[in-house]
Amino acid sequence: MGRLWTREEIVRMGEIVIGNGGIVISDEIHCEILFKGHKHTPFASISPEFEQNSIVCMSPSKTFNLAGLEVSSIIIPNKNLRDNFMSIQSGIVPNPNLFGYAGLEAAYNLGDEWLDQVLDYLQDNLDFLQDYIARRIPDIKVIQPQGTYLIWLDCRELGMDKLTLRSFMRDKAKVGLEDGFIFGESGSGFVRMNIACPRPILEEALKRIESAVNEL
Repeated sequence: MGRLWTREEIVRMGEIVIGNGGIVISDEIHCEILFKGHKHTPFASISPEFEQNSIVCMSPSKTFNLAGLEVSSIIIPNKNLRDNFMSIQSGIVPNPNLFGYAGLEAAYNLGDEWLDQVLDYLQDNLDFLQDYIARRIPDIKVIQPQGTYLIWLDCRELGMDKLTLRSFMRDKAKVGLEDGFIFGESGSGFVRMNIACPRPILEEALKRIESAVNEL
């Protein structure tokens, strides 16, 4: 949903998991894509206990648009956990390619200014999306995100079941959005839109949806 967990929520979750002998695998791949006024709390930063009972998954693929290079990192501070992980994945999980290594290094060492510009652009796209839908497609509601460029749209007021909504967006509006129901039945009536794109493409998609809704 693009919602950041609060520090208090992370602490409570960690206490429950670790207190019952579990290990937290924290997928923080989207953690750098934040909208104004929001801050990410890394799980392992809470305490030494949390650090030693965690596996943190990171990658430049979302933040720096490097998914095609197939490179990521897994941070495991606990040596025993790390040794077990290395032993189990050996011969199964391939090493990243040289382009991936070079891309990761360049992104993390030289990409701060680029990321700042991307976040500003995403914020402007979000503001544009919210304003456009509120004024011109009021039957659809934008779920206010705190982070990530994947925005949930509440389409339940259109009165369609999940498969009809899928067909409406793809075949009538000619816009390829992600179905909310693939995340569980509670996602029925919702779609997910990627706004990490040039503004003209976002505007064209919204115009197509508006036109299709107006024809209902």
